Amino acid sequence: MSRGDKKSQSSIRKEDVRTLIKNIGKRVYKDLDSQIFPTLTLHTRSVKNLVYDPNLRQYVLGASTVTRSSQNIKQIRPFTQLIWLAYFTDKLVSEGKTSTLRDVFYSAQAFDVEFSDQSESDDIITDLEVILSRAREDFNVYPEERSAIFGDLDIEYTVKGYEGRGLNLTSHPDGFLIGPSLSTAEFIDTSAEIIIAVEKGGLFTRFVEEKVHERFKAIIIDTAGQPPRSTRYMLKRLSQELKLPVYVMTDGDIYGEHIAMVIISGSANAAHLRDLAVPTGKWIGVWGSDIIKYKLPSIPLSDIDIKRVHELKRDPRYSGGIWAKELEVFLKIKKKSELEAFAKYGLTTIVDKYLPEKLEEAKSY
Repeated sequence: MSRGDKKSQSSIRKEDVRTLIKNIGKRVYKDLDSQIFPTLTLHTRSVKNLVYDPNLRQYVLGASTVTRSSQNIKQIRPFTQLIWLAYFTDKLVSEGKTSTLRDVFYSAQAFDVEFSDQSESDDIITDLEVILSRAREDFNVYPEERSAIFGDLDIEYTVKGYEGRGLNLTSHPDGFLIGPSLSTAEFIDTSAEIIIAVEKGGLFTRFVEEKVHERFKAIIIDTAGQPPRSTRYMLKRLSQELKLPVYVMTDGDIYGEHIAMVIISGSANAAHLRDLAVPTGKWIGVWGSDIIKYKLPSIPLSDIDIKRVHELKRDPRYSGGIWAKELEVFLKIKKKSELEAFAKYGLTTIVDKYLPEKLEEAKSY
């Protein structure tokens, strides 16, 4: 695919989002012209309307809907907030500007649109995602959290004022933050053959120092714990556009297992979106069984940890394969460990021994 084709695709994505937003306005104007109270209908995000799709391997929203009507006194407030947000995000996209979730909360005050707190404005942003079937990042609204990326990948920026400027993601030893500019950049060329997502910033730095990107031909991503949605979107793009397999490394506990699951199958909170999961991704550890196999330093599971294991066992995503097996291991050994625990055997052991063994093991499942 040529660079010109890639740039046109970026423009098409922006135009698509603006068209979807403008369609909301057209619906409202149509109702007004017909002298009826404008309404908007969206799928409800209640727990009862969450359905697990085994083919997609993720939760999706069911058929139940809710209506926001300007005729209902109780619904005028969220209806007005939603219409204002559609206007505000259309302005963001058209002007090539970005906003944080916090910015949206304060920006509304300039238009005399009231939100009692940020959680209320965040909910309306999610409502707009549901209506548009697009992530908030697609209409230029981002959270504050950032993670990082490093590897042999040439990119070109598409954000206003930097269009066409390129760089290679190995050009800064600390990696590059995955913010609005990077997550919307075009991928030009790479020698990488795999993507390795790691939960810890310390391990990310270790991987850069030990040249994992060269030794394993990898693009390395620091998820910064539970990854921000812009990072999950980046992982999806890398996997889909570059056709690269994704491997996830987390701490050896049930929370690490869940971080891997969210990357691979999405989260229940984002059941209305499809572009935040990498179904072909693989969790390569640290598994509970690795704690035993590698004799890792560990600490006992707490009562809260054990309760969480039982919660995950009721989740259909954990009903088979390595997911179910490792939950049982955690319950059996009642221990947890960290990625850094490999330092007991030397700072580079995790790169020299564990990583190559786990990548080879991943070929069989």
